[in-house]
Amino acid sequence: MKLQTQRWIDRWVGQLLCAAVSGWARLSQRGRPAPVLAATPRHMLVILLSEMGSVVLAGPLFATLRERYPGVTLHVLQLKKNQEVAALLGLAQSEHLHALDDSSALTLMGDIWRVCRTLRALPLDAVIDCELFSRISSLLSYLSGAPVRAGFTPHTQEGLYRGSFINRAIPYNPYQHISKQFLSLADALQANSAPRHKVAALRDMPADTALSVTFSPAELASYGRQLQTDFAALSTHRLVLLYAGGGLLPERAWPAAHYARVASGLCRAGHAVGLIGLRDDAALARDLQAQAGSPLCLDLTGYTRSIRELLMLFHQADLLITNDGGPGHFASLTPIRTMIFFGPETSRLYGPLGPRATVLESGIACSPCLSAYNHRQTFCDGDNQCLKRIPPDPVLADALAALAQGQRALA
Repeated sequence: MKLQTQRWIDRWVGQLLCAAVSGWARLSQRGRPAPVLAATPRHMLVILLSEMGSVVLAGPLFATLRERYPGVTLHVLQLKKNQEVAALLGLAQSEHLHALDDSSALTLMGDIWRVCRTLRALPLDAVIDCELFSRISSLLSYLSGAPVRAGFTPHTQEGLYRGSFINRAIPYNPYQHISKQFLSLADALQANSAPRHKVAALRDMPADTALSVTFSPAELASYGRQLQTDFAALSTHRLVLLYAGGGLLPERAWPAAHYARVASGLCRAGHAVGLIGLRDDAALARDLQAQAGSPLCLDLTGYTRSIRELLMLFHQADLLITNDGGPGHFASLTPIRTMIFFGPETSRLYGPLGPRATVLESGIACSPCLSAYNHRQTFCDGDNQCLKRIPPDPVLADALAALAQGQRALA
């Protein structure tokens, strides 16, 4: 199903359904005491429908839930296309990963019916809806049958109407990193008085993702040997990875000409440059290779067949330069150093966790322009000056300095 179609349904049908469910929830709850989370909950659901990078940023939430409720069985509801990450990170047992296929309206409706029946049969003690203003996720939180439902609300902000049946509502805060806001949802589960967000614990910014993917030394060594077999230059040159694609949001991409200049400079300095991305990015990679004009600039688009292989590739490289998106967040699960461009969105909300990431931003007045309030639809019509104004030469200098620092650390 096309993204615009999903947005239309969510906007018009979603509002009516949220209003109807809110009315039903008020009537059915009338005269009953407010639901309270059990001291030892058995089953808990986390809804994470958004893109794969957000799953990594939710790592501290899952760590907190496991620490606070050691006997709970965690369930995760995602879109089918994003489920690989949850399985890889071990967010829940495979039988507790639930998926929705949004490829068509019929398959989506069928999956909603199937998943809700499965969840209601458990039964669930609580659900945490990590989506910001999505109406389908708020409706799913109610249909899951969980008596305690935590999620975001716009309160009096000009946000999207999501109904009034979320009984552990946390006002969405556009000034706090999303990982901290996810933690506030966990805190809200035990808050039985309003305004619930005021009883949240004081929290520092999470130091890291609290997630890991384990590789054996033999597995990494085998992958490294295969990589050098496929790309002979890597047997004698250190590898720097560049992700120049914009994915679903091309306005998040730093200009290709800037990437080409950085790639050329890195090759002149004796480094191998690997251009990563999906197979759809192959044409962009060939263009960058032509501009870089060096045999050390390698096309690795489509080379990794899974997120696990991508992480193994990160283990073989010294530096990743990337646009805002999944690769920058996945890199935080590995030892690689990362330089990541932000502009249409802000690192203050979505920056990668951990000490090895450097954020590159211009800070012009119209940045950031994508938010939960505008469905991530920018007004700049592709002319992303916030990224175009980040010149390539200082980025190249910073990259070379980072590589030199890493070399000294290894010496």
